[in-house]
Amino acid sequence: MNRYFVSIAGLIGFAFLTYFLLLSSNEKKVNKGEVLYKEYCATCHGAMHQGGVSESLADSEWKFGSDDESIVKNIKEGIDELSMPSFKKVLSDEDINNLITYIRQEEKNRKPNDHKIIDVLETFDYSVNVQLYAEGLEEPWSIDFISPQKALVTEKPGRLRLIENGKLQGAPIEGIPKVLFENQGGLLDVAVDPDYSENGWIYLSFSHEINELAMTKIVRGKINGNQWVNEETLFESPPQYYLETRHHYGSRIVFDDDGHLYFSIGDRGKRNHAQDISRPNGKIHRINKDGSIPKDNPFRGVARATESIYAFGNRNAQGLAIEPSTGKLWETEHGQKGGDEVNIVRSGLNYGWDKVTYGRNYDDTVSAEFVKLPGMEVPILFWRPSIAACGLDFYKGKLFPKWQNHLIVGALKFEEVRLLDIENDRVIHQEIILKDAGRVRDVCSGPDGAIYVVLNKPGNILRLTPSN
Repeated sequence: MNRYFVSIAGLIGFAFLTYFLLLSSNEKKVNKGEVLYKEYCATCHGAMHQGGVSESLADSEWKFGSDDESIVKNIKEGIDELSMPSFKKVLSDEDINNLITYIRQEEKNRKPNDHKIIDVLETFDYSVNVQLYAEGLEEPWSIDFISPQKALVTEKPGRLRLIENGKLQGAPIEGIPKVLFENQGGLLDVAVDPDYSENGWIYLSFSHEINELAMTKIVRGKINGNQWVNEETLFESPPQYYLETRHHYGSRIVFDDDGHLYFSIGDRGKRNHAQDISRPNGKIHRINKDGSIPKDNPFRGVARATESIYAFGNRNAQGLAIEPSTGKLWETEHGQKGGDEVNIVRSGLNYGWDKVTYGRNYDDTVSAEFVKLPGMEVPILFWRPSIAACGLDFYKGKLFPKWQNHLIVGALKFEEVRLLDIENDRVIHQEIILKDAGRVRDVCSGPDGAIYVVLNKPGNILRLTPSN
């Protein structure tokens, strides 16, 4: 009898030992996977898997296969159309297994909504009230104001929404152009004409498809009631320059005081195209508001050049803003693993991509041999690691007088709003004024003096005002 109980006790002990050994082994895989994720994946997919430059891994939606075999294949071979590199030379089979174990465990542990909105923020200069201005949007991308009471917001799937007196209107604007909603593509920027009260023009950028190929397109139109009318195409690339890729559309729109419209097109994943002035991608463009080419554009009349190009060598500019005090065009663009840039964009200049960069490839290999070369511009500021800079505006309201002429920068990856103090074309100080409320896709200095923050996920817009 004693030997029987000893045997049972031994079996139970062995079972517990086996369980704890397996648990310990799994914890080691998770810990190793977490280290690998932070090193190789977080730059694109976000520190909390929420998405950044690339898609979110937090929603269990795997467009290229959700089973382990498909994920292993994608990690090893990469996905060309998404600019995801191959990691087979830097990650072993064991590394990839540990990475998948970690991702699966995080899926199980994730709460429905990890984002919290703090009512009052403390910054160096102000206590700031945070108000939920709009919610329930699907992947909002951009905001601009018709008046202090009316704002337009784009939703990436292809809807233009109106917010009136702080209330999101139920029905989207009808009749806007068809967009290619896939990966980073969709309905992107919206910009209200500076002379809207006189002419009523609204400008849109979006990913446009021809025969399963895509490129950024710019149009303008008017809103009559709830209907988009009088549409005019301002920029559409020749079909031979459309590409099979579905990322790096750029797509910001801004106006200067001389009636010019500037817009960006990313390199579309074809990095060498950024140095080719015959192609539109990887460039900052300038046109007149009616789509015509300004007489003093730097490549007007140049053989085989795309005449709307104003500057080139840009990887993926998703922030453009005109400095109110000088009229200079400032730009933020996505780097790779490091190398996000702040630039002042000037006519005809080469901003270096892909010949020079402060970043590295996503698999941590060298992206470019040099960080400086003759004839190529050096950024005013670069971030390493990348913050996934997105959305840019100069503060020009009266509610925050100490922030006049400061740059407001949104960051997708780190879920931040940064405030940059500018003096003599240099960034002398930067401060994080909002953190962890969601992925910041756009920022806007509103006509009422408030700062508006578009959160791509969870689909909210915040309004920041001083509390003191």
